[in-house]
Amino acid sequence: MLGLAAAVLVTPGDRLPPTAVAYSREDGRHTLDVREENLRPGASDWRIAHPGPARAIEGFADHPSVPAGQPAVLRVSTTATSYTVSAYRMGWYGGTLARLVWRSARLPGRTQPPPSNETATRTVHCDWRRTLEIDTSGWPEGCYLLRLDAGEGQAQRYVPLTIRSSSAAGRMVVVNSVATWQAYNTWGGIDLYKGADGKKGSRSLAVSFDRPYANAHGAGQYFVYEAPLVALAERLGLPLAYTTGVDIAREPRLLDGAVAMLSLGHDEYWSPEQRRHVTAARDGGMNLAVLGANCCYRRIRFEPSAVGPDRLVVCYKDDYAEDPGFRHGLPPTNDYRRKPSPEPESSLLGVLYDGYPVDAPLVVSHAGHWLLDGTGTRAGDSFPHLVGVEFDRVNPARPTPRPLEILAHSPVVCKGRPSHADMAYCSLSSGAGLFATGTMRWVEALKATGQGSKGVNHGLDGRAGDFTRTVTTNVLRAFARGPVGSTRPALDNVGDHYTPNGAPIVP
Repeated sequence: MLGLAAAVLVTPGDRLPPTAVAYSREDGRHTLDVREENLRPGASDWRIAHPGPARAIEGFADHPSVPAGQPAVLRVSTTATSYTVSAYRMGWYGGTLARLVWRSARLPGRTQPPPSNETATRTVHCDWRRTLEIDTSGWPEGCYLLRLDAGEGQAQRYVPLTIRSSSAAGRMVVVNSVATWQAYNTWGGIDLYKGADGKKGSRSLAVSFDRPYANAHGAGQYFVYEAPLVALAERLGLPLAYTTGVDIAREPRLLDGAVAMLSLGHDEYWSPEQRRHVTAARDGGMNLAVLGANCCYRRIRFEPSAVGPDRLVVCYKDDYAEDPGFRHGLPPTNDYRRKPSPEPESSLLGVLYDGYPVDAPLVVSHAGHWLLDGTGTRAGDSFPHLVGVEFDRVNPARPTPRPLEILAHSPVVCKGRPSHADMAYCSLSSGAGLFATGTMRWVEALKATGQGSKGVNHGLDGRAGDFTRTVTTNVLRAFARGPVGSTRPALDNVGDHYTPNGAPIVP
């Protein structure tokens, strides 16, 4: 039975009307029963139908995640006289993919000031006033999209929000890669890659969460790299917990008792604290699945803004020596594998990022492996376009946990350089199992159901969808049972594919 919990509006200096109600459980508990949650009615109207003109409405949250029951603060700017906010929890819900959890009353609109740009770091941020504080009591933990609707159908935008789990014990942890979303966020004309002139030299050295997301109508990278996995995992009814990389970095014990952690399609930017806490959990028996590529590649630092802690993602890359933090003894904010503090990501993940861009078939090399059960594949079977746009490989010349099995060994050519993308499974002495897909397109392929599937790019077809869904289901079900490396130890076959110095073995 559903009860009602009121939302709260508090904007210092303003008189704002009360919002509508939020649904909550009468017992006030916030533990997630995935099966029960996904039996609730879905909402087919969650998608943005009328984006409207630029700047018509947009906003951001004061925190990328909040615990259930804690207030979520929004800062919204709109040219309309009024707007509403609808909170959709993303999941399966019989294929609708979302459930309406809460909707506000009509709120007064306000146009907020233009963004500012910090000259030293070329950081775009918005000095916007708080416009809405939402009581999240009773909201089930999970991934949310808060949809902003301006006026009467004038414009719509999303604000992503994670309602994070209070405990990961006994559950698989879905990690929203919000630092990576922010690294690629071009709102204001600049991100960690290019400036307004399109050149690397004018890029930001730090990017701010104090601004909306430019891509996917405000949803960041959620739709392409995360939503298909969330839908599949919730459809399976497996025990899940939700958090962000920012939270893992901040809270050393957050992963205590977790049976697995799921890194999704694009999870590139990690702080040393996040890496240290994930490594400790893995070494304590937590399974780790890397369902993408280019994971844990860039070393970053979180810093506060005027809004609150951990609101800046600092990454100087090749210019790390100019970073004031580095000059004062903090770790360099450059690629993990590079000097002056080399720590290749392969020591944690078993695979190593190897390049961009590629478009190649994924080629099965170890069809008899238990993670490929039900795929019907044989050695040499291939899935066009499934490897891309970035890829990982096994490289025994770099620190790599063993034993490790290569399940797919796919020839690629990246900028004229031949290489391979590797899908791999590894077991550790802690009992943990590692799985890495070797391709950034894995999560995106989960929603491919036929040739030219809606919302799926790159020519991925139904065969790729069936293959990735079956393998991912095998991974999730096995990893949900606990330290899979103890019961399913890897049988090392790296020597069948590479020499000890990392050179490929040509049949």
